Amino acid sequence: MDKKKRGGRKNPAREESLDQLLQMADTTALRQMVEQLTSTKPDARRECLEFLQKHVALPPEMKAKAETEAIFELWSEAELDLAEPDEYGGGDYDTQDHVSALLYELSEKLKKSLIPREDRRALLDEVLPYIKSGNAGMDDALYEVAYAACRDNEDLRDLAERLEGLGKDWPLDNARRIYRKIGDREKYLALRSHRMEYGLDYHDLATFHWEQGERERALAIAREGLQKAKGRMDELRGFLADRAKESGDRQGYLELHFAQATEALTLASYKAFQNLCKVAEWAGYEPKMLAAVERARPQERLKVHMHREEYDQAINILSKMRYPDDRFGGDDLLKIAARLEERYPDQILAFYMSGLGKLNQSMQRETYAQKAKIAQKVRYMWLDVIKAPEKWEAFARQVKTANLKRPAFQEEFAKLLPGWNAM
Repeated sequence: MDKKKRGGRKNPAREESLDQLLQMADTTALRQMVEQLTSTKPDARRECLEFLQKHVALPPEMKAKAETEAIFELWSEAELDLAEPDEYGGGDYDTQDHVSALLYELSEKLKKSLIPREDRRALLDEVLPYIKSGNAGMDDALYEVAYAACRDNEDLRDLAERLEGLGKDWPLDNARRIYRKIGDREKYLALRSHRMEYGLDYHDLATFHWEQGERERALAIAREGLQKAKGRMDELRGFLADRAKESGDRQGYLELHFAQATEALTLASYKAFQNLCKVAEWAGYEPKMLAAVERARPQERLKVHMHREEYDQAINILSKMRYPDDRFGGDDLLKIAARLEERYPDQILAFYMSGLGKLNQSMQRETYAQKAKIAQKVRYMWLDVIKAPEKWEAFARQVKTANLKRPAFQEEFAKLLPGWNAM
């Protein structure tokens, strides 16, 4: 019998015996049992502490002490499985999930606990080496614990100083955010000046000065970022676009949104910008937008031309594309092809057939099933759209003959193609 199933069954006699023994035991025996269990099993010790906290009335000092011990027991339990992933650069999924759950529980308990400042900082002494290492794959959960150990600005400043002392990029980023949150302008600006490289860096600094009422300085930094920064610019353009709208600078507002829409143009960004424009404004931007469309990815160009009902341009693009691999999606492409079947039957037939590839070689049954779905489309084009059943029959016989010694192939094609077995 399976061990899990056997262990999962309830044994009423055994449960009754334990209940009777507990009823008969005196306080000394029960205390000895708990002490024996908790001396060898950290998780049992923590559970006992938490249970007794809920069921025993304690004065505030003793309650805080019990909470402190329970929290450190929980940390010890997590650390048992955290040390190895930290040493070897990560662990298996079960270990990661287990440690993440314990750290989440720890951070939630910390937020509600009454443990004194010195004990919370003692816990930080335990957590920070793992944050510094950053090797266990648990950064987010560890930072959650660190922040949960803070109650006020004094705690946050202490954490920021500790993180700053680690001298690594991500801890420094967190330290900078903390200094900004607690209003330490000097420390924030000092750390912010260490790295001004990406769009988000400039956005962070620009919004800081804006919130401080230094509006000209904020705008100058944001504009500088548009010229110098790397990477994602969405937030920076959004900040400047909001300022342009507030000041009534309609042209500047549209230029920023146009740059955003065309940076990595999609049908969605095309339509969003068009909807933003008044009729006369769109007339001025449309030629520039179409030039940007020609630089977009083929599938997005195809979608835009379909949206504009420019079907000749759309079929020219589609004719240069291959049938999409089922493993990576492709529903949008197939929906567009279906819309063009009646208008451009020969080109769509060729597009569908590109998905068949070579049909005279051995493959997995799953691949045969995928090919059969594509053959369905080919059959439909010849029979129902082009009205040339003889061409389908000639093609199908050729394919069937080439694969007579592949029974899985024949079975999968027979499932989807009427009359396959009779050919």
